[in-house]
Amino acid sequence: MPADTESPAVRLEATRTERDPYQLRALPFEDVYFVPKKLDNSKLIREADPRAGGACWSVIGVASLMLAFLGGVLAPTVANTVAGYKLEALRVEAQNLAKERRTLELQQAELLSPERLDKLAQEQHLVTPSASQVVHLENKGEGKVAMVKQ
Repeated sequence: MPADTESPAVRLEATRTERDPYQLRALPFEDVYFVPKKLDNSKLIREADPRAGGACWSVIGVASLMLAFLGGVLAPTVANTVAGYKLEALRVEAQNLAKERRTLELQQAELLSPERLDKLAQEQHLVTPSASQVVHLENKGEGKVAMVKQ
């Protein structure tokens, strides 16, 4: 049969079907499948690079120089911070020592007060010496220091 004489029912026409709005579109290369191949690299030997050792030592040297430079830059800052902490600790200690000194001076004043000394003298039966009991020291330079007058 000739193509012109085909019936409309038999003739194939491109018809547009309505697409589902929730269906995702196809991803690129989703029909391509990758099949992994077994590779055996156990017989391979790495070729030595003669410049690799020198590059490694260069990196170590540069890192050491940078560390020394940063240490030199940061050392004064750290030293100042530590000195500040020590200074503040010394100030606190000086305040505590001043408080302790005031307390000790007050205790000494209480212990050396004339009223307390008189009370202690009476408790131990001490009396004021008479004029004849007083010995005056005279420095003669001959080894004699005290001399009793009679």
